[in-house]
Amino acid sequence: MGKLLFKLSAPSIIGMLVYAFYNVVDTIFVGRALGEESVSGIGGLVIAFPIHMLAMGIAIGLGVGGSSIVSRALGSKELHRAEKALGTVFFLGVFLGLAYSLIGLSFIEPLLKLFGATPGIMPYARSYLEIIMAGSVVFTLGIAAEDLVRAEGNARYAMFGMLLGAGLNIVLDPVFIFGLDMGVRGAAVATVLAQLASTVFLLRYFLAGKGSVAFKPGFLVPDSAISKEVVAIGIGPFIVEASNSVMMIFVNNALATYGGDVSIAAFGIIHRLLLLIFLPMLGISFGLQPIVGYNYGAKQFSRVIESVKVALKVSTLFSLPGFLVMFLFPAPIIHIFSPDPELTAAGTLAMRIVVLILPFIGFQLVGTTVFQALGKPKPAFFLSLARQLLFLLPLVLVLPRFYGLDGVWAAFPISDFLACVLAAGLLEREYQKFKTKEKKEKSFKLSLEIEA
Repeated sequence: MGKLLFKLSAPSIIGMLVYAFYNVVDTIFVGRALGEESVSGIGGLVIAFPIHMLAMGIAIGLGVGGSSIVSRALGSKELHRAEKALGTVFFLGVFLGLAYSLIGLSFIEPLLKLFGATPGIMPYARSYLEIIMAGSVVFTLGIAAEDLVRAEGNARYAMFGMLLGAGLNIVLDPVFIFGLDMGVRGAAVATVLAQLASTVFLLRYFLAGKGSVAFKPGFLVPDSAISKEVVAIGIGPFIVEASNSVMMIFVNNALATYGGDVSIAAFGIIHRLLLLIFLPMLGISFGLQPIVGYNYGAKQFSRVIESVKVALKVSTLFSLPGFLVMFLFPAPIIHIFSPDPELTAAGTLAMRIVVLILPFIGFQLVGTTVFQALGKPKPAFFLSLARQLLFLLPLVLVLPRFYGLDGVWAAFPISDFLACVLAAGLLEREYQKFKTKEKKEKSFKLSLEIEA
C-alpha cells in the first residue's frame, strides 16, 4: 500500500514542492533586493497573495468541475461531450479571467486596503498586484488546463507543466528583480511570464491532440448545460479557496493593528515556509483519493483502512522534519529572507508558536480526502472550511483583545489542534463503520461458501 500511495502521489508531490519552493525563492529575492525596505516589500507580497488566490480559486473551481465531466464522459465513451466540456472550460477561463482583471484593476486600492495594506506596504502591494491582475487569464486557463490533463490520467504531463512554470519563475526572478532593477514589480512580471509558458505547454497538449480529448474551436462556444454543471461541481472548491482569502482580511488587519508592517512581513515568511510542507502533503492526499475510492467501491474495506493509516503515517513523517527545523532554527531562517533585525526578532517568536501543531496537520488533509473519495461531499466540505471559518476566524477576532499580537499567533495552533481533533473524530467514526461493513462482508462470503 505504501508503494502504491507513493506511485500515485509522486508526480503531485514533486509539482507541489517545486511550486512551494518558487514562492519561497520569490520572497527571498524581493527581501534581499529591497534591503532596508524589505519589510514593506515582503508585506506587499503578503497583502497581494490572497487577492491573487481568489483568481486561482476561480481556476481551481473550473478545473475541478471540468475534469469531473471530462473523466466521466471518457469513462462512458462520450467523446463528443468531453470535447464540449473542454471548450466550455476554456471559454469560461478566458471570460472569468478577463472579468477578474477588469474588476480587480478598477478597484485595486480599495481591495488592498480591505486586505490590510498599511501606508508603508501599499505602494509595493499595488506594484505587484497590478501586474498579477493583468495576467489573470493566464492563471485561470493554466490551472484549469492542468486539472483537465490530470483528468485524462496524464499526471506526469500535468506535473511537467507545473515544473516548467515554477522552474522558469525561479530563473526569471533574479533577471527582472536584480538585473533590470524592477524590484517587486519584477517578481510579478517573472511570475506572469513563467505561468504563461506553463499555460501554453498545457494547452498545447489539447491543441496538438496529444490526449484522448482534442480541442475543437467550434466547441469554444459554451454549452449552457455543461456550464451549469461545471459551476455546480466547482463551486465547493472555489468556496474553500475563497474562504482562505477572506480569512486573510481578518488576519492581516489584526496583524496590522497589533503588530504593524513587521508582523505582516513575518507572517508572509512563515506562510511561505509552511507551503513547503503543506503542499506536498496535499500531493499525498491526491494519491490517496483514487486508492480509497477504488477499494471502497470494490468493498475492500480493510484496504481502505490500511491506505488511510499509511497516508496518516506518511503525512506525519513528512511534516516532522519541517516542524523541527522551523521550531529550532527560526532566526537563521528568517534572516535568509531579510537582514532586518526587528523582523528576525518578531518572526522568531511567531514561527515557534504557529508551527506547534504542524506534525498533526495531516489529519485535516487526509480526513477531507477520505470523505471526498467516499462520495460524501458534506463532511468533506465541512472539514475543508472548519479550520478557517469555524475555528480560526473567531479566535483571530477574540484572542488579540486579551493577548494582543501573541493572541493572533496563538490562534493558528489552537485552530489547527481543534481541526485535527474534529478530523480524527470523523475518521474514527468512519473507521468503525468500515469495521462493521467488513464483518458483514466476511459473514456473507462465509455463508456463500457453506451453501456451496
